Amino acid sequence: MNISEVMQKLEALASHDARDLAGMARFGINVDKAWVISIPKLRKFANEIGKDHDLALAVWDTGIHEAKILAGFIDDSQFVTEKQMEDWVLGFDSWDVTDMICGNLFDRTQFAVEKAKVWSERPEEFVKRAGFVIMAALAVHDKKMPDKQFLEFLKIIKRESGDNRNFVRKAVNWALRSIGKSRNQFLYHAALKTSREIIASSIHWEVESRRAANFIAGDAIRELQKDYIKNKLGIK
Repeated sequence: MNISEVMQKLEALASHDARDLAGMARFGINVDKAWVISIPKLRKFANEIGKDHDLALAVWDTGIHEAKILAGFIDDSQFVTEKQMEDWVLGFDSWDVTDMICGNLFDRTQFAVEKAKVWSERPEEFVKRAGFVIMAALAVHDKKMPDKQFLEFLKIIKRESGDNRNFVRKAVNWALRSIGKSRNQFLYHAALKTSREIIASSIHWEVESRRAANFIAGDAIRELQKDYIKNKLGIK
């Protein structure tokens, strides 16, 4: 399948309905170049295409919202370069594009850990979000990653827990919860400890930073203390 055929199929799947666009916008999605195609439809189309790195690059370059997500679904992580990741992350202009690319492609690359760390310090909202989404995705997907790497992530989470920007604080919270509930008892207790340390240290922060920290850590504590998570990890 070539780029022309892909875009014709996307056009056929698209809604373009103003009411659908408005619905997306209410969820904080950037709809400037959106065609309104559901994720299940995009995944199904991606399965029809299969993995195709060169095609993914061409699809991404169209700049269409749904095309960017599709590009992440069809790209092959073994061919993704560091330059591509840096180029694409600057094109993240919506939380859903960020999450789909980072949770379905970037987290599977050889550069995932390094980018998670580097991007967590970047000032751009969606670049920084990308770093923490990769951390959350690695906690769920990479079963061989050692605990010490997630302990390093927890230090970063604590360091960045004062960022009150909506799409950042939600991603930091996501990473914290995922590390705590997706791995083992050791990381469960480490995530809880980190959460409590965040709340304790935030007492001396400015109001907005303290509000972010309380959301990030407080929500994580509430979820990690739920019975279904403790039962899954064998915690009494």
